[in-house]
Amino acid sequence: MGSRGTQPRSQNGRSGGADRADQSMGAQEQDSRLWGPSPSAAPPLGPMTVMGQSVLLHDRRGSLKILHRDENMDTSLGMEIDSRWEQSWYRPPAPPCAWARGRIGPVLQARAQWVTRHLPPCRFSASNLSQRRDSSHSTPIQRALRALSIPLERLHVMKGHMMQDMCKGLSRQTHAEAKVRMLPTYICSTPNGTEKGNFLVVELCQNQVRTLLVTLYGDGNLSPQMMYKIYDLPEGITQGEGEALFDFIAQCVVQFLAETTSSDTNGAEQYLPLGFVFPFTCLQTQLDKAELLSWSKGFNCSGVVGKDVVQLLQAAIDKRAKPDKEEAEGSGAGSWLWKGRKSSQSAPSQLRRVEVVALMNDTVGTMMTCSLEGRACEVAVVADKGSNCCFMAEAYLVEMTEETSGRMCVNTEWGCFGDDGTLNDLFTSYDQSVDEESSNPGEKRFEKMVGTLYLGEIVRHVLIALTAEKAIFAGTSAAVLKEKGVFTMQHLLEIANNEDGSTEVKRILEALGLQPSERDCGRVQQICRAVLGRAATLHATGLAAILSYMCQTRDMESLMVSVGVEGELFTGYPRFEEILLSVSRLLSPECMATILASRDGSGRGAAMVTAVALRLAAQRRAVDEVLAPLRLSRDDLVKVQALMREEMDRGLDKETNASASVRMLPTYVNHTPDGTEKGDFLALDLGGTNFRVLVVRITEDGITMASEIYVIPVEIMQGTGEELFDHIIDCIIDFQTKQNLVTQMLPLGFTFSFPCKQVGLDKALLLTWTKGFSASGCVGQDVVQLLRDAAKRKRHLGMQVVALVNDTVGTMMACGYDDPKCEIGLIVGTGTNACYMEEMKNVGTAEGDQGRMCINMEWGAFGDNGCLDHLFTHFDKVVDESTINPGKQRFEKLISGMYLGEIVRQILLVMTEKELLFQSKPCPKLQTKDIFKTKFLSTIELNGLALRQIRAILNELEIDASFEDSVLMKEVCQTVSLRAAQLCAAGLAAVVEKMRENRGVEQLDVTVGVDGTLYKLHPCFSKNLQTALKDLAPKCNVTFMLSEDGSGKGAALVAAVADRAANAME
Repeated sequence: MGSRGTQPRSQNGRSGGADRADQSMGAQEQDSRLWGPSPSAAPPLGPMTVMGQSVLLHDRRGSLKILHRDENMDTSLGMEIDSRWEQSWYRPPAPPCAWARGRIGPVLQARAQWVTRHLPPCRFSASNLSQRRDSSHSTPIQRALRALSIPLERLHVMKGHMMQDMCKGLSRQTHAEAKVRMLPTYICSTPNGTEKGNFLVVELCQNQVRTLLVTLYGDGNLSPQMMYKIYDLPEGITQGEGEALFDFIAQCVVQFLAETTSSDTNGAEQYLPLGFVFPFTCLQTQLDKAELLSWSKGFNCSGVVGKDVVQLLQAAIDKRAKPDKEEAEGSGAGSWLWKGRKSSQSAPSQLRRVEVVALMNDTVGTMMTCSLEGRACEVAVVADKGSNCCFMAEAYLVEMTEETSGRMCVNTEWGCFGDDGTLNDLFTSYDQSVDEESSNPGEKRFEKMVGTLYLGEIVRHVLIALTAEKAIFAGTSAAVLKEKGVFTMQHLLEIANNEDGSTEVKRILEALGLQPSERDCGRVQQICRAVLGRAATLHATGLAAILSYMCQTRDMESLMVSVGVEGELFTGYPRFEEILLSVSRLLSPECMATILASRDGSGRGAAMVTAVALRLAAQRRAVDEVLAPLRLSRDDLVKVQALMREEMDRGLDKETNASASVRMLPTYVNHTPDGTEKGDFLALDLGGTNFRVLVVRITEDGITMASEIYVIPVEIMQGTGEELFDHIIDCIIDFQTKQNLVTQMLPLGFTFSFPCKQVGLDKALLLTWTKGFSASGCVGQDVVQLLRDAAKRKRHLGMQVVALVNDTVGTMMACGYDDPKCEIGLIVGTGTNACYMEEMKNVGTAEGDQGRMCINMEWGAFGDNGCLDHLFTHFDKVVDESTINPGKQRFEKLISGMYLGEIVRQILLVMTEKELLFQSKPCPKLQTKDIFKTKFLSTIELNGLALRQIRAILNELEIDASFEDSVLMKEVCQTVSLRAAQLCAAGLAAVVEKMRENRGVEQLDVTVGVDGTLYKLHPCFSKNLQTALKDLAPKCNVTFMLSEDGSGKGAALVAAVADRAANAME
């Protein structure tokens, strides 16, 4: 095997690339640059831009003209385009951005299709493109240059087609038919500058294998140390057996480590992670698992297509290893390699374990190597022998994977774009000839128009055609041009970049065996520049499609992004960067790209991919360790369900009720609505500084309501009981007067949201005031009687209090009117509670054993007796200790909205301390109690919410969150809310299973009336609750119905049902 030198990796020789990328230039300055096929001055028509061989002329009236330059320019070929199209084309009418998974694809496809249907008004269209190319009034040179030029509106159409194909590639349903494959790479982060360690890289090149050892120091990746060696591939190996190819690569790894790594005198074991750069189309299902789909670039090894190339390389390395048998058996993944000086048997050896941890292509490496500390690079373009692009897409749009959070790098594999015929009108006869001579005719047509492997061949076929028409090399032999490969990319670049007259061009052509005239030299140079300009323009169009897609899927008005670029066309053609920027800006004016010159994307970049993979793996282990106590197994939930059932039975039993954590209070509501209720009913909803008075009219046509809100002054809240209830009666009189109901005696349902001991449907003793109330003479008294006494004092006879209820019972009753099967009420909001219809024979705390009674469970206190201590995490304990009632309402503190945000805050504090968040930067605002509201959980967990919006939420809290921080914070919120939903489901499973057993049925059909902001507004809570409930209670078919005004409408319905029952008894 031949090797060529071992030395530190030198920097890219491209002059000024990295520095120029950091210099910003206004759009007007960029548009004012002159690019053309010749250095001659432009006519004084205004700012000018060239695409391929087309010159954009913005005259002083604002219209846009495209002219084609030639020494015999035909001015009739100009065309005018409305400049308003240039500014507005990318915002066609479209439906609002739909962020549900799978919806954004159709929206973007619709926009892309809109572009293809709404071309800008102009005198020149794609339909007459071939006619103009074949014009009999043009010279052969003009026709050739015109064939290689692309009108602006055709670039817009191409961009639209590419965006449409990108959406197809991302969709699970249409992925197979897409030409832009959009392959997931499973790379979900870019470097943050903290990566450090030694990383091995193996790159399979066109004719070589390159091995590198890269050391990163955690300094922002500014000064990595690299050692590398290049090994020539043996002749014929690219067409032989796959096993031989991978054995050779493994042999290169072994020899490289033996020659370049120092010996460890202590014999310490070292782990070497390896990144494998494999520049062929693969179906990647994990970062370290990828099946080869097809060979290209002259490779055709047998036994590899359809196989996992990572496993093939690992197996080859394992075969080359010389492990100690006992150590090898217990080493796990990877192989142990003994490394030392081959010339000295006595030299100390070093034990290394080599494991292939990541596979990528050179495009991904390019993006990674351009991501430095404080400057993320999210797009990469490789303009080399092949052409490709990758970018960071929203993960939930990549339907071929299960990942839905954050972003994932997508390898577009755009080289196949156009294989379905969408580029047929741009595919010239020269391109057709190159395609037919290739090893894969009809495939990778876009790549064959832009890849440096083919550009020299395109020029050769143009020259052959012009020679045949006697436009060049007249009277001399040009037979050498018939030899495939004679005109190389190097010849093309040297001719196109020459600015010193025809002498150098003539020398190059003569060296090929041609005899050019000075005129021939000028025309060949024009052709070379046209081919290079077209390739750059097509790259820019593809980039514009990527940028617009990113901007739209992130729901941004404008996008600023760094684009890493690498490849022979980029480094060899000085005008490539200018064309890439200006044309992409023309096509995507909403996007501003900064070009960054990549420094060895396939080497250093591959090491960074590997380093990031290891950093994320270590972070994942640490995150899992923090969140593990909050992640409940099915066994955990089954145990909670059993404990809830046990506490329910204790609460129903008269002997054990006092010691039960679930109080199971009788409500004396014995019936649910049956649809026969009729009449007008009053409802009074008292639960805070404001209270409501309602009139509910029930007829055969349904329910209508009117209500008014009244304020209770602080002096009355904290005065005497008589003053408080007199004020309430005054408000009821005012309301009835306004509603013309003052002369009627109406039944009233009273929702009283303070702790009470209910001893009858219309009798309840106040246990204590809360929520700022402290009216004297009320505690221990029957609040219904206090209200009746106030009515007597006011001589108000227009109402009759028939029932006192809490909001949970009201919720059940409100839904029960619409669904007779509703026999459970559930509140999951600021607090949580449940009620259900229990068999009277089981209610030991109330008289009677016939029929049923609604039981107010007061399950928020479940666990106060210590039965849930095994579920309480460190975070829960800290939150509990900081409340006004430590040790009380412990189940509620795991579930309800009042506490979830505070639990999340405690987790974030621990993660920050462990350097898992915010890059260990202090977050003083996060130290503030209750600063992280539960509403933030609901917002952050919205499916498809752009990560920039999550960062905006965190910025409100003065938290400087990175992209990765936003992803991790979303995971924390999801973990906390999922646990809450699962615990709620476990409690509800105990209820429905008890009801099923009570009634002796195999399958129970029941409806749950539910209310509360957490259930209603959180995007995932209801789904997670229902999923867990179905798993825990498979014999119960549970339907959930959202309640409408349980504390108002529900209280009136309790009164209506009580009135119906009283009338039935009479």
